[in-house]
Amino acid sequence: MRILIVGCGYVGLPLGAELARQGHEVFGLRRSVLAEAELKSAGITPLHADVTRPDSLRNLPRDFDWVANCTASGGGGADDYRKVYLEGNRNLLAWLAESPLKKFVYTSSTSVYAQNDGAVVTEKSPTEPEAATAKVLVETEKLLLAAVPERKFPVVILRVAGIYGPARGHSFKQFLRGEARIEGDGSRWLNMIHRDDLIGVIIAALERGAPAEIYNAADNAPPCQAEFFTWLATELKQPLPPKVAADAEVWRKRGVTNKRVSNAKLRAELKYEFRFPDFRAGYASEIARLAAEG
Repeated sequence: MRILIVGCGYVGLPLGAELARQGHEVFGLRRSVLAEAELKSAGITPLHADVTRPDSLRNLPRDFDWVANCTASGGGGADDYRKVYLEGNRNLLAWLAESPLKKFVYTSSTSVYAQNDGAVVTEKSPTEPEAATAKVLVETEKLLLAAVPERKFPVVILRVAGIYGPARGHSFKQFLRGEARIEGDGSRWLNMIHRDDLIGVIIAALERGAPAEIYNAADNAPPCQAEFFTWLATELKQPLPPKVAADAEVWRKRGVTNKRVSNAKLRAELKYEFRFPDFRAGYASEIARLAAEG
């Protein structure tokens, strides 16, 4: 297959490298030329453009079989999200209008689910977030899904949980710095996925995902906050983080939720078997890697 990875960063670069290893012809789209050597060494042909600037896409090749959009906003606010996700995907839709595309995988986020009662959420659960950034993600999903019947655009949406792995994992890094806190009784649920599994899920979606389908990309067993930190403290022989009051208003403003994201549909339909089915398997690997590095 001739494949384009849009956003060759933390996820997109190793995704492209794995697809190249499997024998595909892989192109990687980035705004910057700084990582050109890194892409080439991974077997990826570099392309340079900014998805927020449609003119920069105009002269690029577009005869791709598969496209995976792994762009990230870089942690900005709603305006940045709107430029990168909503307008970026709108520009990609227009640019790929003449492409013989067989599959377009877009990495959305489980933040579109605002459930706060600890409930299990599936792809059929309401998506009515309060956070402005998550509202943009919902709007982006609707834009792409509308293109399925209108343009026969073969989009598959992955709602991705919190990504962790080498040098990544917000709560883990907070714990290592001694800055982690257990909120209230620690019963708030955490949803996550290891980067290597996300790469596997994206490939499974490219190979077997059906157009217009949505899949939750989260591991098999979300832990509650207390369970997560208790395990880390035991494994690293460190004290538990201190407890602080759970502030519902702060949670609301930050878009913090309390839900358990189900991956049952992904496992059943895409037949993906997780390499790291829960945080213990994933973080045991990360702890071993850090120990080996000293």
